[in-house]
Amino acid sequence: MADKKKTQKAPSGTVKKVLRFISGYKTMLLLSLLTAAAGVVLNLLIPLFFGNAIDLIAAKGNVDFDGIKSILISSSAAVLICAVSTWVMSTVNNRITYGVVKDIRTRAFDKITVLPLSYLDSHPTGDTVNRVINDVDTFADGLLMGFTQFFTGILTIIGTLIMLIRLNFLVAAAVVCLTPLSLFAARFIAKHSYNYFREQSVQKAAAASTADEAFSNIKTVKAFGKENDLTEKYGSESENVRKTSLKAIFFSSITNPSTRFVNSVVYAAVALTGALNILAGGSMTVGLLSSALSYANRYTKPFNEISSVFAELQNALACAARVISLIEEPAETPDPENAVSGIETEGNINIKDVYFSYTPDAPLIEQFNLSVKKGERVAIVGPTGCGKTTFINLLMRFYDVDSGKIFIDGVDERAMTRHALRSSFGMVLQETWLMSGTVRDNIAMGKPDATDEEIENAARRTHAHSFIKRLPDGYETVIGEDGGNLSQGQKQLLCIARVMLMSPPVLILDEATSSIDTRTEIKVQKAFAELMKGRTSFVVAHRLSTIINSDVILVMNKGHIIEQGTHAELLEKGGFYSHLWRSQFGAAAADA
Repeated sequence: MADKKKTQKAPSGTVKKVLRFISGYKTMLLLSLLTAAAGVVLNLLIPLFFGNAIDLIAAKGNVDFDGIKSILISSSAAVLICAVSTWVMSTVNNRITYGVVKDIRTRAFDKITVLPLSYLDSHPTGDTVNRVINDVDTFADGLLMGFTQFFTGILTIIGTLIMLIRLNFLVAAAVVCLTPLSLFAARFIAKHSYNYFREQSVQKAAAASTADEAFSNIKTVKAFGKENDLTEKYGSESENVRKTSLKAIFFSSITNPSTRFVNSVVYAAVALTGALNILAGGSMTVGLLSSALSYANRYTKPFNEISSVFAELQNALACAARVISLIEEPAETPDPENAVSGIETEGNINIKDVYFSYTPDAPLIEQFNLSVKKGERVAIVGPTGCGKTTFINLLMRFYDVDSGKIFIDGVDERAMTRHALRSSFGMVLQETWLMSGTVRDNIAMGKPDATDEEIENAARRTHAHSFIKRLPDGYETVIGEDGGNLSQGQKQLLCIARVMLMSPPVLILDEATSSIDTRTEIKVQKAFAELMKGRTSFVVAHRLSTIINSDVILVMNKGHIIEQGTHAELLEKGGFYSHLWRSQFGAAAADA
């Protein structure tokens, strides 16, 4: 029963939310209504003109050319003005529709930028992209049809009823009595088709997500021979799309035949009622009956038009619900009103009694304490899943701690704006990210006002200058999304050059040289050593040879710091670090 109630309320709730977006276009909405009303009124006058012409011919027994001429002039003027009104209405509706779509898409994209990392980590990228792009496009098509059909349709229904009542009350009563049949059929079908279209949208998103993941990681797919598995998975998801689409189309497609049947009954009722009235010597005339039959057609036409696009409207509502649900997702905790925004960070970091877990039932970091002074070089090592990357996420405030505090130069990082906090850090991650643009733009991402000399100097210090100069246009070479045809090592060098240029007070290097050959790594390590002078740095490493000169090495396991000291001190202890070192370089190296 609970599901049934939810099914009935979902469409109306979505419509109310869409109307809130439309409310920002009240002036254009009023203009659309006025032009729609003008077009409908003028359109409804035409059958009356022709009915009067028929009665004029019947009454006089011959053709009254003067009367016909006057009627033709009036009819032509009405048709011309009606056409202009319809064009203006369509233009305004287009502006409203695509204005609303722009607002929704902008709101959705803005929300993505402030969503907590936990949401983005737990939702497939393909699904999120599908909501912002494909679902919004489908919604736009349905919204445009809605404006075009509903405005004129409702006004036409009201106008024709008024005209029918003026012509003959019995004829109007016959129409009104049969109308609920059409409304009942449309409502019954709407409840079922909406849910199928919503499910169709979900299934499409799942298929899009699989395709996105496969194409983004096609080399890995081929390397592990998973082409058939992914093809089978995508085929299964496509089959789900096919099934839900057929069900949705089936229910929506029976709307038009149902309403057309009711419309035919209405037309027959008007003809029969009017003919009997004429035969009985009532107020109806042949001309008025002709007008009444034309009005009956015009009265039922909106139902036909609405039902003909019913599938698109239901699909649009389903897609709108998915986009709006993204917009309504809770954003990350906002910065405090009095947050520190202009701090000059020196690099003193203190972490006190920090607890954190991604899920409440799986604690990860517990009672984490650490004090780092300006200029210290801190290495973080440990087995996979020990909390190294999580520690970096907390330091950068990609996630907020569950309890405890992290201080940057004595200021709680939650009392700082995120921009001020993150601008104090320079990060080079194992996973590279480059934007579409020139090599120069990618290096200058963190410092857009950098001079050409500064950019080239940063590239030289990371040994990226030589390969950049070999590119077709040097620093002006345009690279595609995620680096295009650059090698993984070249992309990593550009990311390192980006941080070199920023020269931040605190550095975070998460396996920053993992994709670089040994010879280049030695050069980059020297460059890093120069860059890290006087700056606090955190180095997450699996290759222990890269961190032997660190001021302090933190050995983590299961979210705790289990050992702490210099390379020599930890080897002398013969504990967990010593075991890691021996596993990589052997007992002889450890003894040495």
